[in-house]
Amino acid sequence: MALTKTSTKSKNKKSRLRRISDWLHLWLGIASGLIVLMLGVTGCIYVFQKEITELIHRKEIFVEVPSNPKTLPLSVLQANAEKALGNKKKITFVSAYRAPERAWELGVYKPGNPNAFWYFDSIDYYDVVLINPYTGKVTLVSDYKYEFFGVVKMIHWSLLINHPIGQQIIGWSTFIFVFLLISGMVMWWPKNLKKSNFDKSFKIKWKAKFKRINYDMHNVLGFYVMLICLMLALTGLVWAFQWFQTTVYVVASGSTTPPKVVEVKSDSTKTITAIPFDIAFEQAKKIFKNEDRIAMSPANGGSATIYATGYRGKETFWNYDVLQFDQYSGKLLHRTYQSEKNAGETVIGMNYDIHVGAILGLTGKIMAFFASLIAASLPITGFIIWWGKGKKKKNTAVAES
Repeated sequence: MALTKTSTKSKNKKSRLRRISDWLHLWLGIASGLIVLMLGVTGCIYVFQKEITELIHRKEIFVEVPSNPKTLPLSVLQANAEKALGNKKKITFVSAYRAPERAWELGVYKPGNPNAFWYFDSIDYYDVVLINPYTGKVTLVSDYKYEFFGVVKMIHWSLLINHPIGQQIIGWSTFIFVFLLISGMVMWWPKNLKKSNFDKSFKIKWKAKFKRINYDMHNVLGFYVMLICLMLALTGLVWAFQWFQTTVYVVASGSTTPPKVVEVKSDSTKTITAIPFDIAFEQAKKIFKNEDRIAMSPANGGSATIYATGYRGKETFWNYDVLQFDQYSGKLLHRTYQSEKNAGETVIGMNYDIHVGAILGLTGKIMAFFASLIAASLPITGFIIWWGKGKKKKNTAVAES
């Protein structure tokens, strides 16, 4: 009985705010545990999707470079890709790589029912064709609607739910996870830095029993990845909630004024005999001579323009300039420079690259992988701690009776 009283007295030393924080940490952790586990696992899988895909489809992605590495006109590659798709789908985007050994990607995308509940019903088709830019030979046709990593990303994004409720579930679970990280840090924080407390807080006692190892894995590993997990969670919230994205933009830019949108239109009265798409692409290659890849989007009638985006970075998406060409003449109409963007636009543009760790290259992706792995383990180790405490209370009650 004396031991029980001492334990109760020790617990009562905590402030009311601390007791409330601990209670919320427990029950919010249990409530969001399955979603956090799912986000961590799918995040781990998706981080290295580029490396895994290149390993599996190495022969299709990397082509032999001829002695005279001259690429075929983009319109020819476009026609070959459409033929591989049965001539029933029109190419809507192209990714041309500066690396000479890399096959180019030409894709078609058509949305399905916008009111569909499930992800698969919201897409009519989404196909990507890999093609040798020197010979025009198609090396691979992939159905991205059902592609493994694409599905993993959509599970991570919204549980494969197209309805806004999917993003809300993910968003609020992520919001709770941010609170759990902060409250967990408060619970973990050592009262003093004596060697005994230091070892308990910063080291896992691997020679101890399972219960103690599990406890250390939850607390110690959680501490080491806290900042990385916090960054992953906050960048996730940028997509989940418009108000959060707006807040990030305002804080970064120091202004509530939205970015300027320049309206550029094609002139249907200015036509040429050559293929405007080819002319636009050749100009883009000259302008983007130092960029790592060029993304092209053809225009389909009206006053729409041909878009060419030059990305600086083999895998990142935040640093780019955009060119707009007249779809009837191939004339350059406008260029948007990365340097013209304000800090808010730049930070929002970096969001994806930060979220997947690519902003720091391979090192960042490794960090994101282990942080996601540990984040996925936290609901499990936390549940085991809670379950163990429940069993201990029952055993104590039986012993006292």
